[in-house]
Amino acid sequence: MAHDIGADGRIHTSGDVGRGSGPGPFMPASSGHPAFSAPSYVQSLPPKAIHPPVEHEAMDCPRPAVVSDWNQQVWILQGQTLVAVPWSNSVVPVTVTIIPCKYPEFLEKDKGIPIYLGIKQPEMCLYCEDIGGKPKLQLKEQNIMDLYHQTEPVKPFLFYHDQKGRASSFESVAFPGWFIGSCSNGSCPVIITQELGKIYTTDFGFTVLQA
Repeated sequence: MAHDIGADGRIHTSGDVGRGSGPGPFMPASSGHPAFSAPSYVQSLPPKAIHPPVEHEAMDCPRPAVVSDWNQQVWILQGQTLVAVPWSNSVVPVTVTIIPCKYPEFLEKDKGIPIYLGIKQPEMCLYCEDIGGKPKLQLKEQNIMDLYHQTEPVKPFLFYHDQKGRASSFESVAFPGWFIGSCSNGSCPVIITQELGKIYTTDFGFTVLQA
């Protein structure tokens, strides 16, 4: 089964996901890009699926997810760096973990659902840090549930998840206007960028899997 983060901030269940599932179309929000078939282990969500939500209060663990872009690239881990590479049968992508922030009322409205992003193995979280006057996307050994249970939002680790159709973008809460991106050429580190729709792709297919 697959899940999707709805506009209400809840995770909705939809579709089947698994290796061997049929491919589904993904159309990024940016115009001018053709639709593509997602890697075979991802089946895109039905556009109007409505299913019982998972309440924030019931989330005692993060949700695993897979990420791909319109260039059919997936994320892998190389050392301490996330890298976007073309998907193939020999590529094993990282399992991304997500959980919404418990305190969205303390953050900007109408920018998307604030979420913590991590990877499952090894257990690490994505965060943004100012290095040399410019934000940089990094990974840190961090339990995502420790972030979730903090008494206030931990902004360096938070991203606004904005979904338009089946395209998802991830904007840094700590650095507004900077988005997670991957280069169109492939085999490049996943970064944080202001260059939207140029060198870097900032629209992703984002499917939450059944835990």
